[in-house]
Formats: sequence, structure tokens, C-alpha cells
Amino acid sequence: MYSKAKILGHPLHPMLVAFPVAFYTATLVAYIVYGASAEPFWYRLGWVVNWAGVATAAVAALPGLVDWATGIPRASAAKKTGLIHMGLNSTALVVFLIDAVIVTSHHNDVQPDASGPIVLSAIGVLLTLPAGFLGWSLVQDHHVGVRLSPSQEALEPTTALPERTGAQPRSRTPAPSH
Repeated sequence: MYSKAKILGHPLHPMLVAFPVAFYTATLVAYIVYGASAEPFWYRLGWVVNWAGVATAAVAALPGLVDWATGIPRASAAKKTGLIHMGLNSTALVVFLIDAVIVTSHHNDVQPDASGPIVLSAIGVLLTLPAGFLGWSLVQDHHVGVRLSPSQEALEPTTALPERTGAQPRSRTPAPSH
């Protein structure tokens, strides 16, 4: 299941996801430091990195959606894992977008309250953690975005989900080596 959205043969989505993760984490840290210190610099920094996280998450989502829609077989465990991964990340994006809009409306306040931004960014980070775990599972367990050699491909289990009758998925039997 090799990536369909790539540049110079390398999948785009894994290259881009580090940016929103870093910006989301920086958002939470900046708001916590602001809440503890009341130094306006940290509130404004949180606002900037919050918007940067929203923008980079939207950019990272596009090749991820392309890979999920066109690169993963429909009846595969990877498709379901990818859907959950996408749902968690989309929810985190919406939470951080709401946070950014709220903070923008209080950006010019002399001493804005930090409690709402801290709670929303903490929720967003907590959503991002399992999403990241599932994203790595797509690479590590399902080999999404990984180009396999023909001999490695032959050793891959079938990607089909069990039928509703309860049958177990079949594995490909590796060719005997001579």
C-alpha cells in the first residue's frame, strides 16, 4: 500500500505531520506558561503557534486523505485504522481552530484568561496522541506509505477484513525457498 501523494518518491503525509504536532504541543505549553506567569508574551506566542498548528494540520490532512482514499484497499484493516486516525486528527483540528478563534477574540485584552485556551489545547493534544499512535500503526503494522520489494510483498498477509460470517482472514503462504 504505497502512498499516492508523494514528492520525489517519498510520501508527503508523514513529512508534514510533525509540524502540527509540534505547534499543538507548543500551544499548550505557551498557554500553561502564560497561566503561571501572566506574561503576555506567552499568550501571544500560544496564539501564533495555535494558528500555525491549524494551518499545518490542514495542509498535512490533504495528502493523508489522498493516501487513505486512493492508496488503501477498501476492505482492509488499514482502511478502518486510517478512518479512526483521520477522525481523531480532524476533531483535534476543530478543537484547535475553536481555540484559535476564541483566543483571537481576546488577543488585545490586557490580561486575557488562560483557562479556556489551556483546556481546549489540552483536549486537542490528548486527541492527537492516539491519532499519532494509529498513524504510526498504519506505517509499522499495515505498511501504508512503505514501498516493499516484491519478495517482501509476497510475505505480507492479506489485507482483507474477516467476512461477516466470522471467517478469519487468509494469509499468503510464502513461496518455498530452494
